[in-house]
Amino acid sequence: MKIRSIKLREAHKNSNGNGSFCSILWDLQAQHIVTSSSSDPSICIHDPLLLSSAPRILRNHRDGVTSLALSPNSTCLASGSVDHSVKLYKFPGGEFQTNITRFTLPIRVLGFNKSGSMLAAAGDDEGIKLINTIDGSIARVLKGHRGSVTGLGFDPKSEYLASLDSAGTVIVWELQSGRALHTLKGIAPDTGLDFSLMNIVCWSPDGEMLAVPGLKNDVVMYDRDTAEKLFSLRGDHVQRICFLSWSPNGKYMATSGLDRQVLIWDVDQRVDIDRQKFDDVICCMAWKPTGNALAVIDAMGKYGIWDSAVPSSMKSPTEGIPDLQSKNSNGLLFFDEEEEEEPNISGSLSDLGEDSHGESQPTSRKRLRKQSFSDVDEGTSDELNLLPKDASRKRPSHNHKERIKKRKDVQMSTTTSVGSKLQEAFQPGCTPTQPGKRRFLCYNMLGSITTIEHDGYSHIEIDFHDTGRGPRVPAMTDYFGFTMAALNENGSVFANPCKGEKSMSTLMYRPFSSWANNSEWSMRFEDEEVEVVALGTAWVAAVTSLNFLRIFTEGGLQRNVLSLDGPVVTAVGFGDELAVVTHASPSLPSNDQMLEFRVFNIRHGTQPIRGRLPVTPGSYLTWFGFSEEGKICTFDSKGVLRVFTDQYGGSWLPLFSSTKVRKPEENHWVVGLNASKLFCVVCKSPDTFPQVIPKPVLNLMDLSFPLASSDLGADNLENEFILHNLHLSQINKTIEEMMSTGQDTTSLDDEAFKMEASLDRCIFKLIASCCNGDKLVRATELVKLLSFEKSVKGAIELAKNLKLPNLAERFTTIQEERLLNESKAATAFPVTNLGSDTSHKSDFAIRKSISPLESSYDSKPAIPSPSQKLTSPPFMKKGISEAVAKAGKAKVKQGQTANLENVGEVKNDVQLKNAGEVKNVEVKKTGEENKLQTCPSNSFAKSSDVQLQNAGEVKNGEVKKTGEAKNPFAKSSNKQEKSSLFDSLKKKNVK
Repeated sequence: MKIRSIKLREAHKNSNGNGSFCSILWDLQAQHIVTSSSSDPSICIHDPLLLSSAPRILRNHRDGVTSLALSPNSTCLASGSVDHSVKLYKFPGGEFQTNITRFTLPIRVLGFNKSGSMLAAAGDDEGIKLINTIDGSIARVLKGHRGSVTGLGFDPKSEYLASLDSAGTVIVWELQSGRALHTLKGIAPDTGLDFSLMNIVCWSPDGEMLAVPGLKNDVVMYDRDTAEKLFSLRGDHVQRICFLSWSPNGKYMATSGLDRQVLIWDVDQRVDIDRQKFDDVICCMAWKPTGNALAVIDAMGKYGIWDSAVPSSMKSPTEGIPDLQSKNSNGLLFFDEEEEEEPNISGSLSDLGEDSHGESQPTSRKRLRKQSFSDVDEGTSDELNLLPKDASRKRPSHNHKERIKKRKDVQMSTTTSVGSKLQEAFQPGCTPTQPGKRRFLCYNMLGSITTIEHDGYSHIEIDFHDTGRGPRVPAMTDYFGFTMAALNENGSVFANPCKGEKSMSTLMYRPFSSWANNSEWSMRFEDEEVEVVALGTAWVAAVTSLNFLRIFTEGGLQRNVLSLDGPVVTAVGFGDELAVVTHASPSLPSNDQMLEFRVFNIRHGTQPIRGRLPVTPGSYLTWFGFSEEGKICTFDSKGVLRVFTDQYGGSWLPLFSSTKVRKPEENHWVVGLNASKLFCVVCKSPDTFPQVIPKPVLNLMDLSFPLASSDLGADNLENEFILHNLHLSQINKTIEEMMSTGQDTTSLDDEAFKMEASLDRCIFKLIASCCNGDKLVRATELVKLLSFEKSVKGAIELAKNLKLPNLAERFTTIQEERLLNESKAATAFPVTNLGSDTSHKSDFAIRKSISPLESSYDSKPAIPSPSQKLTSPPFMKKGISEAVAKAGKAKVKQGQTANLENVGEVKNDVQLKNAGEVKNVEVKKTGEENKLQTCPSNSFAKSSDVQLQNAGEVKNGEVKKTGEAKNPFAKSSNKQEKSSLFDSLKKKNVK
């Protein structure tokens, strides 16, 4: 067999000259090679196409790097060191992320599971740490080895973890229970205290065999289920094997020995097919994921690439790679491996279809699973040998945590199709866990709740944006490990999922003030865990993994338990209302989420709203909440904000799109919104959430509809027009609801008037743009939307000034038709008793008869119809309603009596009291400039020959002008309106 030489390049300098353990690995796309050395604190990232170019160097450790691990999707790099720390980096950029854990002694080996959601770390310390890379928590510590752990390997099927120590003992752990299933003592060489070369274990890519260096300079294969010895690879190695690596398809294996040889094996044929001799011992190797090549590094820190490691006449090492699911064959997961689509710091993204099989796979194995020992104590497990082959292994009983996982996975497997993924539950305003850093449990328009872990417990602080609202809330020591919270003016609620074998999910409520000494309370849950919490007025809600909506009173009374239709996504509270989002059905093959929302009124025990919740195609929900006005709002990962309104029977309006306003390197993290502004934190990419320190800065974004580019060129005005109409309809709806319950609506009446004036100003500008752009039909449509008579007159004058006589004539026709319709509407709703306090009722009747959106785009006389929702109110709405209200409350002064006739069919004598402006005066006719011919719509005139004095400029004993505003959008004061009404009635009596 021809021996080929491979050129090695220096990656790390070896100062002691005795050799050190060095590591090498490829990334997923074979675009980078990463190397490290136990005698060098730096990590090098090389370009395999340009080996001569300088590598990117990461210098974050204080001592030599003993181990490297790369997440399966190659977005996160982990490193362990003699300095006792495990660090995470973004890859391939190399930006340092965090110290995810620390040991008391040097670390020797690291390993990610298939999904990247878990990192195993071990070394000279007693115990193997299983670290949840999603939140940095230590899920479990596996203890059983007597010496330093030098080899770790996750089963590709995510069922087992195999570990090997320096004494040559192999232990196979079951991840679900954390128990040692098989303990194989002394089957590998005893390396003692020489850590320049370490024992290693490696699972075959299909997960059916475990490869371990043997005692006879060979490699021994063990069965995954029974731990039986299957066969061994024995060839021309004359000294013990110190490293081995499976090819991606599992057909070949590379082994290196102390004899400085590297052999390539055909595993099926159990023969070596190629070999290479080196100057120093090769201590680490890695197969290229996308080609026929093997990267090697020796104990002196020199590395190189062995191209065509497998002869070209044979099957490629990347052909026929097994496609395994990371789910156990019985449908259980140890960790929740379906994460959101955005990569987190660990880079763990679940593979498509990872949960597609679930319970559909049979629980039986290809071979009968057997065990080496039954239920035994940890102290005696090492002395037990394998049981006979026909002894079946007893399955460990599941604790409540495992039962929760099983139930959740069964639910996911029965509702998720191949290639699709359901969005996991999230808490609005909560940020992901970052080890060693403070994070938000809750952040909303009121304040924030932050936490940081320290020495096994957490420190929680509550801060309000308005520091003057009251005394500061004392900090809290958290022994439960809360991961979510909700906050309102009265208190805060916290919850945590199950953590570990014995921990139960906990819900705790803390009021900010109470007359009782001990008003704090908590609840514990067995066989279920809290996934989302919400808080409202005098109630607390929690949604659990059993799809139970649990409602509690503020004092801790369990009030109701409801079953939801699907897995929860999120929930939020506002006053008496609780809004919950659930999955309505499995997601589409394109991963589009099918969501449903419900709104519960907790006080009345009703469900006023229920429907589908839209998200942008290809996105998922990132925020859910209420606006300051109590409207339900959503924000998705594509940056679209939607608000639910009752228009068109209940519809979602897209009020903001971040793609139009944000820069490419920015992300918007939503906090809340009001009627006109969106409050968010702008994060720099790739960050999608803010840090606690420095304190986030809220940015105000203008709400705007994603309108099409108009040929008018007035997109901003059109957007303002739609927003004003939306706001006005909300105000009018609130007024109607308050009046139906007898509440005072004075403040809202003023707000509605101001909004109508603002809307008229916007419409007037649009009319001007239409006239200038020769869009006369559109201008005619806009005139019909004006609320005030003076606004229409202004539009007529505008058309005349722009030399558009036909348009001015059409505007005039529209004005006359509306006045006629107003007269008919006023006659249809007569006031039956002005002397009684019925002003609110009459005003409400007129408001109901003339809806704020009623009109017609037709030039024919418009007849108000409940089905029409197109325009703003006609002119007479406020004038008549306010006049009737004031006339009904007037009294007699100085014997002056006014007869109010023909208001509908009722005639009443109303005695008015002059407000002090008109005393013993005579009404005189002062010319045409001081007259106002009564409009046909004026319900206070019987015929056209009755003229009303319109607050003209009458001096020297004449009726004084009551302040007619030159601004067509200005609102007259109550005092002025009362004087104007008196003058009108006085004029009628004189005539």
